[in-house]
Amino acid sequence: MTTAMNDALGEPRYRWVVLAATAVTLAVAMGQLVNGLSVYFIPLEQAFGWSRGDIALINTFGLIGLAAGGIVVGRVVDLLGARRVALTGAIVLGVCVAVSASASALWQFYALSFVAGFVGGGALFAPLIALVGNWFRKGAGLAIGIASAGQAVGQGGVPFGTSFLIDALGWRGAMLTQGIVSLLVLVPLVLLLRAPPWERGQGAVEAAATPPLPPAVAVPWLSLAVLGCCCCMAVPLMHLVPLIEGEGIPAVDASGVLFAMLLVAIAGRIAFGVLADRIGAIPAYMTASLWQTALVFFFTQLHGLGAFYAFAVVYGFGYAGVMTGVLVTARELTPPARRASLMGVILAFAWIGHAVGGFQGGLFYDLTGSYTTSYANAAAAGVFNLMLMGAMLWTIRRAPRLAPG
Repeated sequence: MTTAMNDALGEPRYRWVVLAATAVTLAVAMGQLVNGLSVYFIPLEQAFGWSRGDIALINTFGLIGLAAGGIVVGRVVDLLGARRVALTGAIVLGVCVAVSASASALWQFYALSFVAGFVGGGALFAPLIALVGNWFRKGAGLAIGIASAGQAVGQGGVPFGTSFLIDALGWRGAMLTQGIVSLLVLVPLVLLLRAPPWERGQGAVEAAATPPLPPAVAVPWLSLAVLGCCCCMAVPLMHLVPLIEGEGIPAVDASGVLFAMLLVAIAGRIAFGVLADRIGAIPAYMTASLWQTALVFFFTQLHGLGAFYAFAVVYGFGYAGVMTGVLVTARELTPPARRASLMGVILAFAWIGHAVGGFQGGLFYDLTGSYTTSYANAAAAGVFNLMLMGAMLWTIRRAPRLAPG
């Protein structure tokens, strides 16, 4: 590699272009797929009379599609590279969202959401995170934290902006607009993606660190842990806006609380990426998970817009580190040559956890008339995650002989 291609750390400068394109892509794509439905709960309930559990299943189908797509598409990316696959995903996601504007039956929403998740999300999340991890051989925690921060911007900004679109255009007009904007933004961004030069044989390959556990052990273990972690995470992401609206607070103000929480999450995701570089991926992940688990239930004890804003800011900073922790830990536990496919497996369980968490939040609201049980279940799932990760950390520190030679 020439001097012009490298910065002071001896790494290619183009990695920053890849990182910036990835961060914005995740903002637009994942802001819609993960919790963009949250501001559509009330409009769809009013338009069709569907229960919140039925509406939550729209998001569940999308996340199940994302989980399955991450496994299938990850294998394709390992063979063909990220850019061509991501371009297909960007087009499919935008088209599915736009077509959803004309849907009138639940099964139509379920089918479109699944396809958007399987092809769109499957091609845009795990493969791009793996790509960033491969570009940044130094400071990977910070880089993945920045990419994850982009996702946080989208998870706050997309619902917040959509709430204004719904007020101005109705829910159908808002969905159509989202789909068109997705196509206009995502397609040019994914065309900027490239494989790192050492994967193309243009530079010396730096010796990769040996994962601390064999992938056959680490991948299933981490997958089960993130299942609980993301089940916990999904409940406020999907049900904070309707929880606040239940206090008689308007939808725009309620979505503003979510937006504020996820704006703070930008700093949190970057901060926990730096922490992972300093203390290790698993300890950083466990710190963020403990923060999220300890605080999540207290959303149900709040009253008044000011209280929700104040608590959401505190919760949001620590919760944000969870996703960064998952991604950096997955990178640490997977070999580079198989990273996209193995991260696809791990993140499949993360999205299944999101799907289960969001669905149970709506289901237990329908059964009990409140969100108390839903948020208590979220905290219990967080404890499950912490127990598994604590056991993994103990195993790595006490039994290094499990690492492959």
